[in-house]
Amino acid sequence: MWGLSLVSLLLLVIPLFVLFLSTTASGQGLKVGYYYQTCPEAEEIISQTVAKAVKANPGVAASLIRMHFHDCFVRGCDGSILLDSSDNKAEKDSPVNNPSLRGYDIIDEAKAKLEAKCAGVVSCADVVAFAARDSAYQAGGLFWAVEGGRRDGRISRESEVTDNIPSPSFDVSRLTQFFASKQLSQEDMVTLSGAHSIGVSHCSSFTGDRLYNFSGRGGQDPSMDSKYALQLKAKCPTSASSDIVVPLDPLTPTKLDAKYFVDLQEKRGLLKSDQTLMSNDATYRQVNINAKYPTIWRINFGRAMVKMGAIDVSTGSQGEIRKQCRVPN
Repeated sequence: MWGLSLVSLLLLVIPLFVLFLSTTASGQGLKVGYYYQTCPEAEEIISQTVAKAVKANPGVAASLIRMHFHDCFVRGCDGSILLDSSDNKAEKDSPVNNPSLRGYDIIDEAKAKLEAKCAGVVSCADVVAFAARDSAYQAGGLFWAVEGGRRDGRISRESEVTDNIPSPSFDVSRLTQFFASKQLSQEDMVTLSGAHSIGVSHCSSFTGDRLYNFSGRGGQDPSMDSKYALQLKAKCPTSASSDIVVPLDPLTPTKLDAKYFVDLQEKRGLLKSDQTLMSNDATYRQVNINAKYPTIWRINFGRAMVKMGAIDVSTGSQGEIRKQCRVPN
């Protein structure tokens, strides 16, 4: 689909990564090529599983990228998003994640294959991180070196989700503060927002403050293109079912690319948290750069994903390597 297959690309670049492990290892015990000795086929197994799933259902690529984001922002990148509810409700059962977040079966399939090949070696948290990268490759040809070595957590609480996932109603100031609390810069925030180039949003996430009741005063948000607003109102009338969804990116809804930033320039950001990036001088400049030079965004997106993938990770003897991703050992 994008020239070299991901597996072929990995075969070309992993030896180089391993050669320079000393310079790519993170300070938290993560490193590129982490499974090169202990489970050399790990990344290939995950990439093939993701490729098959995305081919069958292209929409799942957005969910797998979002899954990594939601995993890392709650309790750090520890695979807690994958745990099923037991004595308490788990993260996946929060209204923020359910029913919009999908792809758990894909992670399960990859993990089962890994356990058959090298039992007890590859963490579920790392499977999520690799699957996010592989989804970006399938959806847009993006590729970056993913550090491995995360350990799995044993706790997942639905009650912790809302306070740790940014709301679609946040403005630039709140988004910047929120990402800073996760050790991510404003530039990282704008870059990662480009993931909204693919995926969908439920009407309920934007109709109130964008189409029908801006600032509680009625009417639509003046920062939204009027023609785009009419199209959205046709799909999301005030009586719309909460199950109705629309693409986040009206230009290239199934391709992960920098057209998201072109949407913002044209006042076609779907969520308030998208279009607000045009309301601040610094984020405005970054949006324009990304729209004009998409290669810059592609490079920075990989860097920001690596940085996000290191949030509050457990490594070494911390946590565990789950045998099944839905339950602790």
